Amino acid sequence: QVQLVESGGGLAQAGGSLKLSCEASGSTFSSYTMAWFRQAPGKERGFVAAVSWRTSNTYYSDSVKGRFTISRDNAKNTVYLQMNILKPDDTAVYYCAAGQGLSRFRWEYDIWGQGTQVTVSS
Repeated sequence: QVQLVESGGGLAQAGGSLKLSCEASGSTFSSYTMAWFRQAPGKERGFVAAVSWRTSNTYYSDSVKGRFTISRDNAKNTVYLQMNILKPDDTAVYYCAAGQGLSRFRWEYDIWGQGTQVTVSS
């Protein structure tokens, strides 16, 4: 079973950048699709980006396309989310997730990290 630990969250100004990391334990990391979701106060957890395990194909929500980049390093068991041109609306707890398909639906992912807070000030 894979366990996920996020890091890299914090405070940024609008227009700035942050890079999140999600380190996975377990030998089967490379066989999972990895994704990032986020949840703002009072809102449902929503899809941000995903990267497939074999081809490293990527998939982004419209709200972050062109600003965020998801990548993975299977040798390091780590997935990253580079966030540029941050906006106050990006403020949320960001969760790393592992699943079997390149999907935007959270029920397709069965392993979750504990989350890391990202706060963007205007």
